[in-house]
Amino acid sequence: MKKIYLVVVSSLLLFSCDRFGSKETTATESKQRIVCVSKQLNEIIFAVGGDTSLVGIDISSTYPPETKKLTTVGYHRGLNAEGIISLNPTVVWHDGNIAPETAIEQVKKVGIPMREFHAGPTIDSTKMLIMQVAGEFHNEAKGKELCAKLDADMAKLDSARKTYDDSPKVLIIHFGQAANKYFVLSRSGVPNKMLEWAGAINAADTAQKWKDLSAEVIAADQPDVILATDFGYDLQGSLDKFKTLPGIALSPAAKNNRIYRIEEHDLVYLGPRTGENVLKIMQMVHQSKTK
Repeated sequence: MKKIYLVVVSSLLLFSCDRFGSKETTATESKQRIVCVSKQLNEIIFAVGGDTSLVGIDISSTYPPETKKLTTVGYHRGLNAEGIISLNPTVVWHDGNIAPETAIEQVKKVGIPMREFHAGPTIDSTKMLIMQVAGEFHNEAKGKELCAKLDADMAKLDSARKTYDDSPKVLIIHFGQAANKYFVLSRSGVPNKMLEWAGAINAADTAQKWKDLSAEVIAADQPDVILATDFGYDLQGSLDKFKTLPGIALSPAAKNNRIYRIEEHDLVYLGPRTGENVLKIMQMVHQSKTK
């Protein structure tokens, strides 16, 4: 009888240790405090339901709208170390595109780990990133759902592209006018790929990722359509003002009122909404359907 009692007590102790151990692990996970300084990662975090762990973001992370409720710690290439440290994060997430080094070293010195997530420039690598982030929050089911939707959207996009027979020349202006120059997105990287998927041609004749072009070069490119990112467009205040800018005023895009405002975050990275975003671009840049 005594032996039976000891076995029962031992079993209860083992069960209790496992049960309370699980609770402790869950509590630790729930206390995770993430500062994430990548707009791509932040969109995915929200999409997989991990936003309750976010305590800070960088100012370029503007999607979804709920990001506005979070504290910002500077631009991802101009981080504020004191701002990050003041939020008492358990970790800082980033995609490798961060600076300055002095701020990064300061954050590391106080014992806050920096964790890099690698994001490739393809749909497959984007799906891998989605699943990786979903796994961090134990929500693989949502990750699979997002990946399936992305595949479906890209298939829809492929079919929609075949309904157009025009190939418009499109210029993407990132920051509008500065010192009589225009900051444009060139024939490389994610924005250029999005234009290709949309069945358009990038009018920027440069291989550099970002390029300041003069008004004369803009006029010479003769874009059929201009996609102006939100900051540059809003700085002018209206379509009428934007299309009168030097160089732009001489373009077919201005003459035909084919200048459209687009959110910068929809253009510069791949994520769960990439298929939707490219479909939106497609509808903006093509004049008419023929089939």
